[in-house]
Amino acid sequence: MITWMQKHKKYLIITIWISTIAFVGAGFVGWGQYNYGDKAGAVAKVGSVEITMGELQKSYSNLYAQYSQMFKGEFDEEKAKSFGLQSQALNFLTQQALVLNLAKSYSLEVSDEELLNEITSKEYFLKDGAFDKELYKDVLSKNNIKVKEFEADVKKELLIKKTLSLLPIEIKESEQKILDTAISIADKINYKVLNANQITLDTSDESLKSFWQNIQKNFMSEVSYDIKYIKHEKVSNEYDDAVLNEYYVENRPSLKDSDGKIIPFEEAKEKIKSELDAKESKKEALKKYVLYKKGEIDASELQSATVSASNNSFGIEALEVISKLTSAAPFSKPVMVGDDYYTFELLTINPAKPKSFEEAKEELLPIYLSEEKNAKLVELAKNSFATFNGKTTDFITANDSNLLTDLTKDEADEFLSLLFTSQNRRGYINLESGTVVMYNVLEQKLLNNTNTNPNNPIVRLKSAMFNEGLIKNLQNKYKTEIFIKGI
Repeated sequence: MITWMQKHKKYLIITIWISTIAFVGAGFVGWGQYNYGDKAGAVAKVGSVEITMGELQKSYSNLYAQYSQMFKGEFDEEKAKSFGLQSQALNFLTQQALVLNLAKSYSLEVSDEELLNEITSKEYFLKDGAFDKELYKDVLSKNNIKVKEFEADVKKELLIKKTLSLLPIEIKESEQKILDTAISIADKINYKVLNANQITLDTSDESLKSFWQNIQKNFMSEVSYDIKYIKHEKVSNEYDDAVLNEYYVENRPSLKDSDGKIIPFEEAKEKIKSELDAKESKKEALKKYVLYKKGEIDASELQSATVSASNNSFGIEALEVISKLTSAAPFSKPVMVGDDYYTFELLTINPAKPKSFEEAKEELLPIYLSEEKNAKLVELAKNSFATFNGKTTDFITANDSNLLTDLTKDEADEFLSLLFTSQNRRGYINLESGTVVMYNVLEQKLLNNTNTNPNNPIVRLKSAMFNEGLIKNLQNKYKTEIFIKGI
């Protein structure tokens, strides 16, 4: 699935294209040195529309949440990097900006009434079936989203939808007939499921070694780093009201509540103290960093460790910093891990090397079982599909996966999808799960079905193609400038 999604990520972006609002309650995910609230300066400009760092972070967080949902929580920063999620987030925003430029050219706007109707219809702001203003503020506050920013995002989403609604996608009668015909084809089949439980394999070292010889280059140890480091614990000072008030006066514009109102001094004290402690912590960490580079740190303060991707107590960001250190520049500037700062010194890089059979054995076994069992199942199917006798179904269509109860829902969907595109009356289908299904089409007829699915696949396909064409056209019309590197 990951391979398929990587190949088709351009089309995945198109399918989630309009949504501009991060999932409420999904939590914020960021990367690198950027902060969610950092909106200083534009990271890109499309026509007359600027894209801020805050918008880029929000777009990244939104995409991360959507991929995490698709992967049922099995999604992390490493997968995000492999999918180029940072680039996708920026591409997502530039595509939106192109449509917003088009909206400006037609003088389209979203009224306050339209905005109100949209917000008051969101189910997560309803209490006993009615919109609750206090719940609305509370939900946004808990998700660190300011009311004005949220409403601006909703307004942008509505403006994009309004613009695209001026360019409706229509289905021709001939196209609808083709779809109706496709969903009306029904087959009566005889089929038999072959799964891995039917295969017994020899798992002795001799058999495993024979398998390992052909793929041993795929089993490499991790790159690891021998390091020394110093830890700078979070500063926690006491400040009198004069110091707190001075900071308050200088930074009032940034001390706001979820409604965008400046927080009174008494309510802001704890926040100010926390910000002063963070500032002082970083200052002290930088002082020690300088002393460390000069060799003026007491040896008792130094600690040693070996870190790698699977053995890392400092977090992904710290490991990324360590991986960029060299013998010519072995010291890192202070890196924040939790509430504390760490300065790392690179001692040695331990490069990846081929694993021995014993080291690879635990990782090798499930691969061996999966591949060899599937190979034997396919071999069995090749020798049996012409003469087998299995279960016989009633007439079924490509949408009747629920009738194949000896397959999982995903397996049955995949099997029927491939069956109804196959040109062979008899054969076998090797599913992604490793299960193999032999089939024999006994009879075929045409039912009188009509597509009533509101998510008409023809509309989805034509919309995706139209959106792609629209974007290419707008890219030629509006200049895109990217001001941020490395994405």
